[in-house]
Amino acid sequence: MPLRKWEEIQKMSRENGMSKDSKKKFGFSTRAIHIGQEPESVTGAVSLPLHQTSTFRQKEFAEYDFDYSRADNPNRRSLEQNIASLENGKYGIAFGSGTAASSAIFSLFEQGSHIILSENVYGGTFRLVDKIFSRYNFTASWVDSSNVDKIEQAIQPNTKLIFIETPSNPLMRLSDIQLISKIANKYKILFVVDNTFMSPYYQRPLTLGADIVVHSTTKYINGHSDLVGGIVVTNINEIDEQLRFIQMSAGAVPGPFDCWLTQRSLKTLAVRMKAHNQNALKIAKEIEKSAKILNIFYPGLKSHPQYELALKQQFDPFGNPGFGGMISIELPSLEDAKKFVKGLKLFTLAESLGGVESLVCHPSTMTHASIPESQRKEIGISDGLIRLSVGIEDIEDLLNDIQFALDR
Repeated sequence: MPLRKWEEIQKMSRENGMSKDSKKKFGFSTRAIHIGQEPESVTGAVSLPLHQTSTFRQKEFAEYDFDYSRADNPNRRSLEQNIASLENGKYGIAFGSGTAASSAIFSLFEQGSHIILSENVYGGTFRLVDKIFSRYNFTASWVDSSNVDKIEQAIQPNTKLIFIETPSNPLMRLSDIQLISKIANKYKILFVVDNTFMSPYYQRPLTLGADIVVHSTTKYINGHSDLVGGIVVTNINEIDEQLRFIQMSAGAVPGPFDCWLTQRSLKTLAVRMKAHNQNALKIAKEIEKSAKILNIFYPGLKSHPQYELALKQQFDPFGNPGFGGMISIELPSLEDAKKFVKGLKLFTLAESLGGVESLVCHPSTMTHASIPESQRKEIGISDGLIRLSVGIEDIEDLLNDIQFALDR
């Protein structure tokens, strides 16, 4: 590659994001492989060195590039730059988990604040708000964010935040990011989108009007089920400064090796997401034919009530629609769900999602167990609901595995 282009890439990395011109010049996969990852200056190593250190030598009093790895680390900085560029954002702030990233966002607001959240969010987000931030006199309204009118109706004089997941976990409900951003702007409320299920390859909320996007990098961004992490991305300088202060002060940061692993995984994000999407769409179409299920939840099916919205806001960098690798199905009973899971050989019963291997989860007893049973039933999380994280194995093997389990 000519030296001039490497210099351009290095310049973009230093700017913590992509300029308008460079966005046009470099595609998604090119940024995933190169931004924040220029060859190491001393030896020319193409694979970035692992800076597994807690502290750094300082040149003089208060004269340094890095001083302490809780405050900053070269591997973390590279990862933050890289993911920010993929979300078309200027600033990335990495944390030790997705929940830590969400906690930092909630920490932006004063005691007594009111926040609006999707009623069908990850159980850990519900627990964080209901059990932790409620101690600080936070109040929350849990609404069906797929209905924009309900969001506006829930706004109070002290509402500071609208926090949505789209698609939601585990019912795959979609929320219109552009419409909600208009409401948030109208009332001067910060608008956050959890983009974990789609990854920046298939959905980029900042370009649709969100103020902040948050990920559990444990999931698709890393994609190999071998670490835990989270990140927040924004274009707002003041938000970046506040979150970096929280990051450094509260200290829920990822270690250098976790950052290094995540950055390595990002190089294959595009090819992995294509495979997840392709497999899940084929599986969803086959499951939909089965008379043994009550419901199937997947935005890529034309029977999904928000299929048209999925086409509008979920697409790859080339404009092709993308629906992700997550499918939920509802079976008639808890016993049916148990029989189905026991019949699976390739789908492993486990928490988490987004790895290259296929996983199956029972939300009522796993990811959403912290939500009261009455509330789970009210929003549609029944004991027969099963969530599939479709991996990138050979599609025929996955289809046969599911068919065998359904036959049970």
